[in-house]
Amino acid sequence: MAGRRGGTKVAETAVAAGDSGLASDAPARDALASQMRLAAGTRPPAAIPETLTALFADDAALAGRFKALMSASPAARAVLARIAEHSPFLTELMRIDPARLVRVLEADPAAGLAAARATMVAAVAATQDEAEAMALLRRLRAETALTVALADIGEVFDLTAVTAELTDSADAAISAATDFLFREAAEAGKLRKSALKPGLAGVGYTVLAMGKHGARELNYSSDVDLIVLYDPAIAPLARDVEPAPFFVRLTQRLARMIQERTGEGYVARVDLRLRPDPASTPVALSLDAALDYYEREGATWERAAYIKARPIAGDIALGHAFLRQLSPFVWRRSLDYAAVADVHAMKQDIHAFRGHAAIAVEGHNVKLGRGGIREIEFFAQTQQLIAGGRDPHLRTPRTLEALELLARAGWIGETARTELDEAYHFLRRVEHRLQMVADAQTHSLPEDGEALAAFSRFMGYSRRDAFAKALLQRLARVQDHYSKLFEDAPPRAAVEGALEFPRAKDDRETLATLHKLGYGDPAKASATVRGWLAGAHRALKPETVRTNLAAIVPLLIDALARGGAPDEALAAADRFFAELPVAVRLMPALARHPDLVRLLATILGTAPRLGEMLAHRPSLIDALLDPAFFGNLPDEPALTARLAALLEDAENEEDLLDQARRFRQEQHVLIGVRILSGTLPAARAGEAFARLADVIIRALEAAVVSRFREAHGTLPGAEVAVLAMGKLGGREMTAGSDLDLIMLYDFDAEQPESDGPRPLYGAQYFARLTQRLVSALTTPTNAGQLYEVDLRLRPSGRAGPVATSLPRFIAYQAEEAWTWEHMALTRARVVSAPPAFRARVQVAIADVLRRPRDPARLAADIVDMRGAIADEKGDDQPWDLKYARGGLVDIEFIAQYLVLAHARSHPEIIDTSTVRVIGLAVQAGLMDVLDGHLLGDACRLLHDLTQVLRLALTGPFVPAEASPALRRLLARAGAMPDFSTLEAHLFETQAQVRAAFERILGVEAGG
Repeated sequence: MAGRRGGTKVAETAVAAGDSGLASDAPARDALASQMRLAAGTRPPAAIPETLTALFADDAALAGRFKALMSASPAARAVLARIAEHSPFLTELMRIDPARLVRVLEADPAAGLAAARATMVAAVAATQDEAEAMALLRRLRAETALTVALADIGEVFDLTAVTAELTDSADAAISAATDFLFREAAEAGKLRKSALKPGLAGVGYTVLAMGKHGARELNYSSDVDLIVLYDPAIAPLARDVEPAPFFVRLTQRLARMIQERTGEGYVARVDLRLRPDPASTPVALSLDAALDYYEREGATWERAAYIKARPIAGDIALGHAFLRQLSPFVWRRSLDYAAVADVHAMKQDIHAFRGHAAIAVEGHNVKLGRGGIREIEFFAQTQQLIAGGRDPHLRTPRTLEALELLARAGWIGETARTELDEAYHFLRRVEHRLQMVADAQTHSLPEDGEALAAFSRFMGYSRRDAFAKALLQRLARVQDHYSKLFEDAPPRAAVEGALEFPRAKDDRETLATLHKLGYGDPAKASATVRGWLAGAHRALKPETVRTNLAAIVPLLIDALARGGAPDEALAAADRFFAELPVAVRLMPALARHPDLVRLLATILGTAPRLGEMLAHRPSLIDALLDPAFFGNLPDEPALTARLAALLEDAENEEDLLDQARRFRQEQHVLIGVRILSGTLPAARAGEAFARLADVIIRALEAAVVSRFREAHGTLPGAEVAVLAMGKLGGREMTAGSDLDLIMLYDFDAEQPESDGPRPLYGAQYFARLTQRLVSALTTPTNAGQLYEVDLRLRPSGRAGPVATSLPRFIAYQAEEAWTWEHMALTRARVVSAPPAFRARVQVAIADVLRRPRDPARLAADIVDMRGAIADEKGDDQPWDLKYARGGLVDIEFIAQYLVLAHARSHPEIIDTSTVRVIGLAVQAGLMDVLDGHLLGDACRLLHDLTQVLRLALTGPFVPAEASPALRRLLARAGAMPDFSTLEAHLFETQAQVRAAFERILGVEAGG
């Protein structure tokens, strides 16, 4: 029965779907437990996991039924054992309601879910209590989550069944909640009762499901993407009730009924940001306003989104009528090849770049990453947009059906269909398993090796490498088909019109073409390019360079224009060529690799500072052509070896410092290009910047100590530790981060004088050594500056010595330190120290963090501190991502509170990473699961955006002044289709984070 939808005994199961379950000792043949299958090579455990048998300690009858199920079905025993080992979320669902677990195992899964939905709809229709209605919706969601997970892992449901059941339950919940709200409004006299018909026909309010929800392809912990529309001309509103405010409030309440956390959880996170211009429009729009928007400025990504649109609640007929009216916008009658470039640009990646085949499995995003689910969806949607206008048969919202229809119609090959179909099944299975672990809307594999090995076992693989091999095979196939899809497309740089740049004078047709491309001053642009081709800059003088430059000029002019601010981008390109020392290797590389030209245009248009660094080090372009460049980042040993080789060849101290600075610049450029290209997410970018800083600090400390000892000798028993704080400590650095450091030391106090030619005494020795290290890190040389160093987090701040003895540090933290200093210590990390001294420092820090504290007083201190920061820095600028209300400071303070309040009883939550602390707190039961997901997602979003902004700008970000290229880059970094959607998402996220801050810390503080 594996892979079937089921549902043949809905009626019978509906009757028996109560808590009583099945009374016989042997499970029925159509029971879920009986239908489960063991994967090939899987051996069932000999005994039921103790965590599960303990659930039934207080109910002998229930325990007997459960034992009978386990005895009769080894496959069910194996499935539950795997869940108990790998999924805290599902284990908790079973713990909360053991009777539900038995009932689910005893019923046919499809029939049981159909009955559960019918029961919920009837119960919600019978109540006038919103809290009771919300509880009923959440119980359905819990039953769906448990049933679908068991049927999926047990190979009873195939992918189609899994996604359909998840979608059916979401549909039922949203529809029932909408019905409830309309009945309530009618009772309140805001609607004419007589106009309310079954199914809400004619109410003039419709809810459209978009994305995976609309396509009936919901994933396990999916958000639901909704667009809400109303028609005031037909809505049966009572006299004096204004349509817009009424329907906006109703929609807000609908979202709250579905997504608000209660004691019974939630139904789904509601995303209303796919509506037109979500940053400036209400959550419910009139049909006329929506149609007007799409007619005037609807984007290609919105056309693609409406392929999957489906009315699910409210006035269903109104929804279908709207989609019919919108059909000409979505489906163009002529073959729409222009859409290929637009849809491809939606992702704005560099998948076609040479060497982009290497993929790091750890941390890979199976939805948005290379070779992932999104590429399969784009593959299908692009073909549909091209041909669906003339062939209505291609207009299915479902991805796999679209692939089948495209193959049948000859638009794609059968091999492509087969391989993409198989990869889609595999990747969706991975996606669902990831989300089953903790009910998180995540698509990224664990970054930790042990965690990935555990997840591989959850997937049914005995080893990490076996899972990685299977995954990489699918990702490579998807990448191959995705890249080939655009091989035959018109080049994105194909420019209609002349682009000729003769030496003597401007070409008139070229000026017209430049104007058409968006250049505000075509004559100036033409003069700039003519200067290049005439060798105006030193690097462009060789004839071979100018020949290659002439070949790429049309592509470069077009690529610079596509950023949306052509004149500024062209000026940045001119500065790039002016500062370029030589171009004899660069130009041939650009001529051979058009995508490299586009990447260079992206850098110049969005991050001119990065372009300037590239101009000074053109050899870095070679690295972008290296097949390994977009694979794994160099690890710490590789960076250490590379820097050691450079410093070993240094002729003197000045040269050593120069080499360190060049090394840092080179690595910053390479990390920055990865960030801009979208191949490096923020979490890993922050770690990459911190890893680089760690390596440089250790190398320069070793060099400084060696030369320092030549002059001043050593102190008996002397040991030094470099302690990283702040962004460096948390491994959350950006391109512009400084280094927050503390220097700790110890020595034999009975022999306090060094033994060198110029001896130093005790603390003076370490103070001077610290000053030398800081100087090595900060002093500008011919190669520029390395880092800014901040020592203000040391005991007593600016007033204290630059280096602190470990005993003094321990005493200060115990007797004098303020709450904010203990908060800062949650991010302390030893960068460099001898092993034994490192251990002593780590124990000292842990002892401080594990001190007993009054949670209420701690929370009050943190709330007061947050207020003081807001008074000093302001908190009313949403794009000040650090200090804004609901920004990074709020999230970091919550994480620091959790560590200081609970590390004594839960030492496992101690970590320097904000995101990891939040995750560990959820696992330890110290934080609500939904709060954890919210804060973790928000922290990642804010870090993603911060990484881009630190690369692109030196000052504050002002959206109205930003180039379209930067706005698009930010949208991509936030995984949103456009900047307006990103901004709406950011503002909503900040509001939710602030509410969580006030809820978590305000309650603790007694506020």
